[in-house]
Amino acid sequence: MRAKGYFWILAIALIAAMLLIIWAFVKEGLSWYFILAEGFIILVLALLFQLYIRTIKPLNTIGIGMDLLKEQDFSSRLGSVGQKDADKIVDIFNKMMKQLKNERVQLREQNHFLDLLVNSSPMGLIILDINDKITSINPATCIIMDLKERDLSNVIGKKIEQISSHLTKELSKLNKGESNMIRMNDGNIYKCTHASFINMGFNHTFYLIEKMTEELLKAEKKAYEQVIRMISHEVNNSMAGVSSSIDMIQHSLLDVPEMEEETREMVELLSIASDRCINLSKFITRFAEVVKIPQPQLVSVSINDFIRARLLFIESLASNKQIDFSIKLTDLEPTVMIDIILMEQVLLNIIKNAIESIENGGGISIESSTKPISLTIIDNGKGISEEVSAKLFSPFFSTKPNGQGIGLLLVKEILLRHGYKFSLSTGDDGMTRFTIFFTH
Repeated sequence: MRAKGYFWILAIALIAAMLLIIWAFVKEGLSWYFILAEGFIILVLALLFQLYIRTIKPLNTIGIGMDLLKEQDFSSRLGSVGQKDADKIVDIFNKMMKQLKNERVQLREQNHFLDLLVNSSPMGLIILDINDKITSINPATCIIMDLKERDLSNVIGKKIEQISSHLTKELSKLNKGESNMIRMNDGNIYKCTHASFINMGFNHTFYLIEKMTEELLKAEKKAYEQVIRMISHEVNNSMAGVSSSIDMIQHSLLDVPEMEEETREMVELLSIASDRCINLSKFITRFAEVVKIPQPQLVSVSINDFIRARLLFIESLASNKQIDFSIKLTDLEPTVMIDIILMEQVLLNIIKNAIESIENGGGISIESSTKPISLTIIDNGKGISEEVSAKLFSPFFSTKPNGQGIGLLLVKEILLRHGYKFSLSTGDDGMTRFTIFFTH
């Protein structure tokens, strides 16, 4: 039983004794025993009152404080009890409650700020629990992984490697504390970091995904533009002089009335050398074309009409390979803003790559869609591995023995200048799809 209960039992017992003595006095008459007993009871009651002031009331106040702590009510304060030692405890308790309240407010403000920072950050954030299952994904990650709100329920609670995505597969390969640059099959580049933090005494891991596409593309473009300009200048100047000298020698030899057999062979060799100079100059010029891409002159065009007008020319590119072409165009005739000349180069480069990957008897399909507005070129060629598809848009990367890596670089530059997204990959059905999304 609590001390307060014992106090009230003793107080009630003394009052009862006092009433009993009064009753005895009324019945038996006044005696000095009655006066002594009454004085003793009054003294005990006075001592009990002091006991209540000094012990029971402080204990009751402390009990109220414990209840406030249990309910986590840090806004309330305890009043003084008029007892020096107890008031010291009350003062310490009130200071502790004030500090707890300030710390809680500060913690809430920090958490609110962190929530705003995470939700508004352009960097993707994936947080895992102690079992390495996803507990939280911020909006930037949803944009990067193209996740809708309805898709989040299928992602939360899963391990990172259980999500079917090239990005998540690369993330699962990162060791804790490691950072790496990951190239995607849509031309985007991400700096991904695998780190950890302590929460409630347990170690939680998280992934940071920072989009580096624009910065790296600018650095790459600046680097290869300088290299191309330097090589183009030196080679073209050298080839012009060499080609001119060869032509002069060749014409001098041709003016000889009767040429010997060795002279004829020399003329033929000079002719081959001259052709090689011309081809080398054209080879360098192709690289220079990537640097000289003009800004798009946008006009409104029906994507279906754009394809129909070029279908015969596209089919003629594969006339010697017996490739079947088919088109599946949407009935809604979506219009897009494009530079017709530049987009022709994009289309022809994509079709050319598809043709080169197909053996005789293959097929290419061109499809348009409105949800979202897009154009997809599908082929049943050799296909592209995930490792290769991420590198295809790197400067001068090519899987062809004599490839220059110019075609897809040109495609990427043109589409980026239009502000359109794209992707290139081979699906589980073995079909390779190049999709252009005409939405910003």
